[in-house]
Amino acid sequence: MFRPLRRFRQEAEKEECIKILTEEKRAVLAVNGDDGYPYAVPINFFYDSSNGRIYFHCAKTGHKLDAMLKDDKVCFTVYNTGYQKEDWSYYVTSVVVFGRARVMDNEDEKREKIRLFGMKYYPSEPDVDEEIRKDFDRVNLIEITVEHMTGKHVHEK
Repeated sequence: MFRPLRRFRQEAEKEECIKILTEEKRAVLAVNGDDGYPYAVPINFFYDSSNGRIYFHCAKTGHKLDAMLKDDKVCFTVYNTGYQKEDWSYYVTSVVVFGRARVMDNEDEKREKIRLFGMKYYPSEPDVDEEIRKDFDRVNLIEITVEHMTGKHVHEK
């Protein structure tokens, strides 16, 4: 169903993909938007290594949510900051995930995942707890179940 990586010699191992998903803080989520146009938007996210799923939050209404409710298939892309060797060019690794997105409806599970998500970005637990107290009822938490994942080493030259 999913295509293999064409440039297979550049393929990143699964462990490296998971490391990037765990450590990086920004990604691009692509959904099937209005009138069949792709809609890709930068997001913050959390990868839960205990269950291999990706989480992000969104508003209770909007283009992204409408698109996912209409078609739960998503593409999620993240890449690391890379490094330079002797020349000007960068070496980066990207990860592309195909999966299914769903709005989490179990309040306890949602609270647990939002707390883990917050700890990735906020400086302290009290900051996370305050943000959850303030905004928990105003956000949806989306869970992506990974169906296919590839990573690729790229030399930008």
